[in-house]
This record gives sequence, C-alpha cells and structure tokens, in this order.
Amino acid sequence: MLLAHPHSSNGWINGEAPPTSLIEGYVAMGFPKEMVVRSIKETGHSDADALLELLLTYKALGDDDDAVGNHSTSGCNPPIVEDDDDDLDFENWDGDDDTGGRESSSDDSGYEEFLREMSDKDEKINSLRDMGFSEDEANMAITICGVDADLSVLVDSISASQVTEVCHSRNLSDHQVTARCFDSFGGRKRARLIEESKKKRKRYGGGAQGKRPSSDGSDEESMPLPKPMVGFNLPGYRGPSMTRVLPELATGPPYFYYENVARAPKGVWAKITRFLFDIQPEFVDSLHLCAAARKRGYIHNLPTENRSPLLPLPPKTIFEAFPHYKKWWPSWDQRTHLNCLQTCMAPATVTERIQQKLSSSGNPPPQSVQKYVRHECSKWNLVWVGKDKAAPLEPHEMEYLLGFPKDHTRGVGKTQRYKSLGNSFQVDTVAYHLSVLRGMFPNGVRVLSLFTGIGGGEVALHKLGIHMRVVVSVEIGEANRQILRSWWDQTQTGTLIEIADVKSLKDDEIATYVRRFGGFDLVIGGSPCNNLAGSNRHHRDGLEGEHSSLFYDYFRILNSVKSAMANM
Repeated sequence: MLLAHPHSSNGWINGEAPPTSLIEGYVAMGFPKEMVVRSIKETGHSDADALLELLLTYKALGDDDDAVGNHSTSGCNPPIVEDDDDDLDFENWDGDDDTGGRESSSDDSGYEEFLREMSDKDEKINSLRDMGFSEDEANMAITICGVDADLSVLVDSISASQVTEVCHSRNLSDHQVTARCFDSFGGRKRARLIEESKKKRKRYGGGAQGKRPSSDGSDEESMPLPKPMVGFNLPGYRGPSMTRVLPELATGPPYFYYENVARAPKGVWAKITRFLFDIQPEFVDSLHLCAAARKRGYIHNLPTENRSPLLPLPPKTIFEAFPHYKKWWPSWDQRTHLNCLQTCMAPATVTERIQQKLSSSGNPPPQSVQKYVRHECSKWNLVWVGKDKAAPLEPHEMEYLLGFPKDHTRGVGKTQRYKSLGNSFQVDTVAYHLSVLRGMFPNGVRVLSLFTGIGGGEVALHKLGIHMRVVVSVEIGEANRQILRSWWDQTQTGTLIEIADVKSLKDDEIATYVRRFGGFDLVIGGSPCNNLAGSNRHHRDGLEGEHSSLFYDYFRILNSVKSAMANM
C-alpha cells in the first residue's frame, strides 16, 4: 500500500528533486523517461523497491499516458539559435506551430491503413523479430515508446517487460532480479543490435550518394547537405553541374516537384527519397538567388539542363533590395543577407530593448552590446529604420524578397500575411527549376497543386510566361485560398478548381480529373513542415508528425495520377 506524501509545488515529494543519474539509470533499463519522472513524483525516490514496483506495474499494463511529457506551445516564441558553419539560418521556424490551417482528419480508415503500411512500424517490427523477439513484444514496445523510438530503446523496453514476467513467475522481489534479468535478456539482444548497427554503418558508409551513418550510431540514414548549397546548377555558378539518369518509373509526364526544409531530422530525406523513386534531392539555399536565405530540398523529375532564371535578376543583397536602409545601418552590423523569412514578426519588447541598450551606450557601443544586437537582428531579420532603431520587415518587403508581386497577400490580416509568406515558396528559385517547361509545353500546362499555400508555384509559372490551362489547387487555409483566387482572377484566363482538404481527394476523383483534362503535366507541392523544421525542436517528429505526415498524401496522390494516366 502506497502512503500519501506531501508534494511541493513542483511535484516532487518533500520538494526534493531526484538526482539526474537516478532518472538516467532507470531510462537505461528501458523505462521511458516520462514514466520514470511520473513514478518518482508518486512514490518518491528513497524507496527503490516501491519505485521499481510501480515502474514494472506501468510497464506490464502498457501504460504510456499520452499526457505525460507532451505539451505544445503557442504564440510567437523566439527560435532556438543553433550554431551553423556558414550563417544563422532559423530554418522555417513557425512561431505558433500553425501550418496555415492545414489539418489532418482521422475519419479515413483506408488511408490510415495506407499510412501504417508505409511507416517505420513494420520495418522496426521486422528488425525486432530478426533479433529474436516476438511480434507481440515488438508491438507492445512500439506502443509504449512510440514508433519513432530508436531500435535500442525498443530493445530495452522489451527487456524491461520480460523482467516483469520473471519477477512474477519466480515470486522474487523486483530489486533481486532486475539487474540479473535485464542483463540476461537485454545483453544478448543488445549485443546483436550493436553488431547489426556496425554492419549497417559499413553498408551506408560506402553506399550511394547522400547516404552515410548517423552521428549517434543508430541505423537511421542521414543525408549530408552540400556546401555551397547550389543544387545541380545555378545561374552564374561556375562549379561543376550535375547530370543524372532517372529510373524509368520516375520519368514524366507527369512531371512532379516536391519541396521541404533542407535541415530535417535524420532519416527524413532518405525516407522521402525512397518513396519518390529513389531520386536524390536537389538542395538549394535561395540566398544564391536573392537577398534572403531559404534552405530547401527539392525532389523532382524535371530536366536539369537548359534552365534559365527569371529576368531581371532579383537583388542579391540587403542594400540592393532596400537601399534606403543604408542611411541608418551601423558599420558594426555587417550583414549582407537576411536569414530565412519567418512566419511571425519580432515582438515589440525585442526592438524596444535594442533601442534602450544602444541609446544608453556610446558610439560605437561596447562589443557585448554589439554582439547582443547583431544576434537579435539576425534572429528576427530586423532592419535599421532610424537612429538606434531596428524594426521587422513589413509584409510587402517579404513579398519582394520571395518574388511575389506587390500586395499579393494584401487583404488579409497582417499576422496572417506573415504566416502565409513564411510558409511559401521562394518564387525565383522554383521558377529556375520550372523554366525547362517553357519549351516543352508551348500550349500551356495542366497543374495539380498540392498544399498550394499562396500560389508560389503558380506565380513562378506565370512569371515564366507559361500559360496554366487548368490548376486543380488543394489548400486547406481559407486565407491562402482567398489570396490565390484574388491573384488568379486578376492575371489568369485558365480554369482554377479549388479543393480544401487533401484527404478528401480520393482516387476516383483524381481519375475523373485526369479523364476530364487529359491528364496533368505537373504535380507540384510541399507538405507542411512544422515537424521537420530545424529550430522547431519541441515538435521535430519527422515525417510521422501531425503535419509533416501529409507528405504521404503527396506520394499517394502522385501515384494515383500516374496510375490514372497510364490507364487513359
């Protein structure tokens, strides 16, 4: 029987926090950290027997309370600064974890089955079975630890569950058998896991381009990013260009074009590549084409020769884009490019504190003040609009940097404009890749646009002079649809069909559109990337995250289009 203990406001019994080493010790035994913390808060950590008994009970019951350790933040929180080799790039940081209204539904059981088949779950179950565990044990471990847990964590979880069975069958106290059972059951399997990991590291080390062992020794593949990040070729770049041979299954039409953040969690780009016909990504940082960084990866089956940039070329530095800011720009702020454009603006407290620090300092300010101000200006993309006065970019300035026409997003709220622009394509970059379509489709293109946003792909095609005969646009954000429709009505003569929810677009409807329009020439899109963004650590769930899993919709719909066109 557990006795009630006095809890402090932080949840620890008697206000005494446990040693970190104690928590880590139980985690090493295979118990999830959230479960360990919760158990210590319930029983304290002075009675090892009671604590272990509670942990084993939770384990036996398969209790993995979703509320434990899971929390989300909202509002515009400052991004986490990560050291970078070349520049500070707060890659696609979303201040409020909103994807512009892109939501997922759970009422499509057929598609949920599709997702399950294509997830890591089956792969991990097979790996655990190969190591001698039963399928039931593997399933229970994944249920407890989550499908994204490392294989070594799943092994430890199964071993801990086996401890429970031995304790019960032998009528031994938990602390008597825990170490013995864990060693006997876990050691053998873990040794086998280590050996398998070594083999995989060897295999990936000399494998195809873009594959190498991950830094933590796990069996997930990481994909190194090129430096400089110029893709297969860029206008004016004198380095070697790349030619490639696509697998027959991947050749167009339809041509497809998929974008996502370059700095995704390990294994993400390897998985995207695997689903999209093993085509290697083209990684491009838009700072080579404009005045703002935007590191993105593109997988496509477009030709890479005979590309041409949009003319006139966009300005490539801050002062070329906004010469009027040079008047107040301090000499010690030596930025020439802006960082990745974000989905929200700096709060007033940031700019007020900068002004306060500078006004109370000399000229030039001390190095410590300079360093602080440069850091904040880089983090928030602040520009100098007066003496000691830094301010965020205005939405129309973001439109200019991203290649959109002036006032493209005007008509919706300012907060929404920041959000929509922060989640959009960089038009000049995309147009450079799509420019090969000009000579291929002189009579215009039929486009299926997934996760359209504010129409970056459509604007790129328009600026290239490529007529869009029809665009079937799938975008759940009402404000984004409003922006696209307004632009379309002013500039286009083709047919625009709008669909709100990507999950409502089924195979039979796709086949109907294919028959109606004679197929699609281009399937373009980029799935929401909140779970992939480099600075968005508390939600970096990879492709299995709530929003990023919509990549599987892109893959599903692309395959459906290819199948329907093959049957024409």
